[in-house]
Amino acid sequence: MEKYVPPYEITPVMLTRVASITEKITKLDNFSNLNRRPYLRKQTKINSIHSSLAIENNKLTREQVRDVIDGKNVLGSQKDIREVKNAYKAYDMINKVDPYSIKDLKKVHGIMTYLTIEESGTFRKGNEGVFDGDKCIFMCPPPEMVTDLMNQLFTWLKENKNKLHPLILSSIFHYEFVFIHPFSDGNGRMVRLWQNILLYNWKKMFEYIPIESQIYKFQNGYYKAIANCNSKGDSTEFIEFMLKMIDETLDETLAVPSPPINQEIININKLLNVLEINIPLSANEIMQKLNIKSKNTLQNKYLHPAIKQGLIKLTIPDKPNSRNQMYYKDY
Repeated sequence: MEKYVPPYEITPVMLTRVASITEKITKLDNFSNLNRRPYLRKQTKINSIHSSLAIENNKLTREQVRDVIDGKNVLGSQKDIREVKNAYKAYDMINKVDPYSIKDLKKVHGIMTYLTIEESGTFRKGNEGVFDGDKCIFMCPPPEMVTDLMNQLFTWLKENKNKLHPLILSSIFHYEFVFIHPFSDGNGRMVRLWQNILLYNWKKMFEYIPIESQIYKFQNGYYKAIANCNSKGDSTEFIEFMLKMIDETLDETLAVPSPPINQEIININKLLNVLEINIPLSANEIMQKLNIKSKNTLQNKYLHPAIKQGLIKLTIPDKPNSRNQMYYKDY
């Protein structure tokens, strides 16, 4: 079979957007401005998850999504709540997967759709269409073609990762993935996360950039670009749309004032750096890692500020002063 090459055209609009995005990335001071805000990673994840799930008709509000992630009881459908829990775990994989691996893609899909669909972590076995609400935008390729099409897409992705700019490469992948629609459900959630993973592998700062939130604001434009590209037979319009979304998301990120580096932020960052995700440590273990002699210093200058910002969790939240208390981060 002849090697598949996704059809698209590099346009002046794309080049202008790529230049604009690159300039704004530079303005973020090589990632350091974002690192000054240790709470931002979790906030970004909450925003991204809420927006991406809302596009797929999940009814939970942003505040409810935050509460689910924080382990609080939420009034909502069990499916919506499970989708949030799954997505939170899937987004935690952003720095743990190979974006050029179909095996890793299926693994993350299994996490994203755990207990919500039967064909979790496997390519679909039935016919599917892409819908905008109740309107079918197009019918997807038949299931017997999915494995071959995905193999070709990932082969193309690996062969072009050093030839095409990551902003353009990831946007082409996004459209082609939507076109193939490899899973029975969860395709939109997966491809939006996977584009983030591809961009994270280019610039780590994309862990802090909630592109999904911008897509959610312009959901109609998102589906319109997909439909127009399906009609035209190439992904040019969709690439331009996605670059616009990324560019405007960076505008919003730059508009948020960066706080001055004060001692509280320095202490919180030190604390987060010695903790591993979901691995609880006692106060004494943390004191040893931070080389702190006073438990009062640990509590007042490190743990309390981090807990207040929702960055650190307690293993016994109902008894914060328990002598068996341990602390961990979950993002």
